[in-house]
Amino acid sequence: MNEKIKLVANDTRPQLRLTLSDETTSQPIDLTGSAVRLYFRQVGTETILDTLSGVVTNPLGGEVIFMWKSGTLAVPAGDYEGEVEITDPLGGTQTMYELLKFKVREDF
Repeated sequence: MNEKIKLVANDTRPQLRLTLSDETTSQPIDLTGSAVRLYFRQVGTETILDTLSGVVTNPLGGEVIFMWKSGTLAVPAGDYEGEVEITDPLGGTQTMYELLKFKVREDF
């Protein structure tokens, strides 16, 4: 996903629906029993502003939903990025290589 996801500061919607797939095979990643997290930060910084826990909706299809928490998007307008990390039932971690890109505009 190379296009920016457009958001408005202080909102808690829209939900972010993702299908996670293997970069080599293009097949969905089996998320059965896995925890999926989204780390959210401003572009050009190292500080994680928030961590969102995903809700796996279709484990075999690699589908997960992230819901913005109240306060997560209480940020200045600008460019942000997200990193998705999967922890499987055995404790192994896989970080998705491609970062999610977000553009946040100010609320009225």
